[in-house]
Amino acid sequence: MTPTLETKRLWLRPLQLTDADQVQRLFPHWEVVRYLNHVVPWPYPPDGAHTFYRDVALPGVVRGERWEWTLRLKTAPEQIVGGIGLMLAENENRGFWIGLPRQRQGLMSEACDAVTEYWFEVLKFPRLRAYKALANTASSRISARQGMRLIAREERNFVSGRLPAEIWEITAEEWRARK
Repeated sequence: MTPTLETKRLWLRPLQLTDADQVQRLFPHWEVVRYLNHVVPWPYPPDGAHTFYRDVALPGVVRGERWEWTLRLKTAPEQIVGGIGLMLAENENRGFWIGLPRQRQGLMSEACDAVTEYWFEVLKFPRLRAYKALANTASSRISARQGMRLIAREERNFVSGRLPAEIWEITAEEWRARK
């Protein structure tokens, strides 16, 4: 089971299928999706969030291969502002997005710290990797602030096309040392 996590300003609540309607209104904006994995369809279909939650995210949670949360401000816990997930994959263990109205407020850094702590201290994985488009400097800054280090560069397919990408990594030992 995916637990609820808490930061100074956020509740990270386990993803539910009923969250899809709210996410469907917030998620499909080019500025939100352009640097996400190319499996995200674009233009985003009217049932995109529901289909992804029903067919990919929630079955992955049940299989123990994914941990998915919605981000909600403590001041407005009924409103979703973004999403973050952990997954079992070679070079992609964490992914996230945040709606346009809440970008550049440090909220995703808080969420990343909470789920990274969960990855290492509860799930007990030895390393966490995340890949991102080279052009996605905001995401790279979050990784750098977390103590992650750049370990590889390659090309990857994103919603916006094939782009130079970076793979960032942090080990459990490195994470604990920075605490």
